[in-house]
Amino acid sequence: MKSIKALLAFVLLMVAFRSAIADYNVVPSGSMMPTVLVGDRILVDKMAFDLRLPLTHIRLARLGEPHRGDIVTVDSRLAGELLLKRVIGLPGDVIELRDNVLTINGDAASYDPVAVAPASGDGADDARYSDERLDGMSHLVRLAQARPGLRSSYGPVVVPPEHYLMLGDNRDNSADSRYYGFFAREELMGRTRRIAFSLDGERGYLPRLERTGKRLDDGLRPG
Repeated sequence: MKSIKALLAFVLLMVAFRSAIADYNVVPSGSMMPTVLVGDRILVDKMAFDLRLPLTHIRLARLGEPHRGDIVTVDSRLAGELLLKRVIGLPGDVIELRDNVLTINGDAASYDPVAVAPASGDGADDARYSDERLDGMSHLVRLAQARPGLRSSYGPVVVPPEHYLMLGDNRDNSADSRYYGFFAREELMGRTRRIAFSLDGERGYLPRLERTGKRLDDGLRPG
């Protein structure tokens, strides 16, 4: 009986820990390629922004605010699922996307072409990659070579208070603020800065060892 109680207590503690403090999430889609690949398991800091009552969305304390360029998980009511996106627009920002050129508060991003080795199954032969640099951000974006997305131009829009504009790094294949609008502060569930491990579904779920433990905010490039 004692062993059963100890097991139940351990399980409850683990559930509470993963719900309110830290967890890892499986990446099911390619909307954040090439920064995050399908099959990556990302570590999520669930106390980056709020302390919540375990297993609920009830906020107990506000601990921090997202910064431009952060990769965050969002429990979107409109999407009806947990999303992984990059914070682009902060409250009060004026954001515009014109032919996939991002402008924030009147300043346009610079783009330097980057050669990226294709990850299996990502359709990289039909894509080009650029290092997008603006206002302290520097990260790769993936753009369709032959079929640019319908939302390659968007805005200008003003981000309202307590909301954020978010985009996927896979700009022509991401359902983000261009589809769902601004994401409310209360929908932010956590921030990710590191890959725990990665499995390649196109090759029998073999581990991508070069991605294990990789940081997402210090010039990560797909292997």
